[in-house]
Amino acid sequence: MKKTLFNIMLLIFTLTIAACSNEKIETNMSSTVADFEFTDQHNEAFASEQLKDDWWIAYFFYTNCTMVCPQTTANIVNVQTTLSDEGITPSIIGFSVDPDTDTPTVLQDYAAIYGANLETMTFLTGYEFDTIKELSNKSFKTVLDGGGPEGHAYAHSTSFFLINPKGEVIKRYDGLSQSDLEKLIADVKNIM
Repeated sequence: MKKTLFNIMLLIFTLTIAACSNEKIETNMSSTVADFEFTDQHNEAFASEQLKDDWWIAYFFYTNCTMVCPQTTANIVNVQTTLSDEGITPSIIGFSVDPDTDTPTVLQDYAAIYGANLETMTFLTGYEFDTIKELSNKSFKTVLDGGGPEGHAYAHSTSFFLINPKGEVIKRYDGLSQSDLEKLIADVKNIM
């Protein structure tokens, strides 16, 4: 009888732990984000340290992009809104790949155009192109280079990235794919 009761309690404990585990998502990346300190849309310093111990989402864009950025930015704002409607508010970081053009004032205007909630979404600038290129290439394992297609200034990723509380990029999503956006939302719900 005692052994049966112990086994039942052990089973309940195991199931409870499994149900409470919030890190059970399928990953497709493993890369550490290098420390950074840049400037946000309010012209204030924003450092990777501010994201420590939190889950967050990142993507790359530039405000003059007319090819993919209008869609990826609209999609990331839709992700933000969908999650916020359910009381889930991860930080979302947009890294500009055109820091010379994308000043804090330009980024504020850009955020307003898309209806981004700047309480949980931060647009970053205030670095040299080579700095953001290195962060993109090394930390996020994604392309960023000058001279994009069809006369665009930059070739950059359309991916969204999920970063864990240890500062590790653990999953990449296609920012133009509706099914990947749904996966991102489901994964964030699962971990938060």
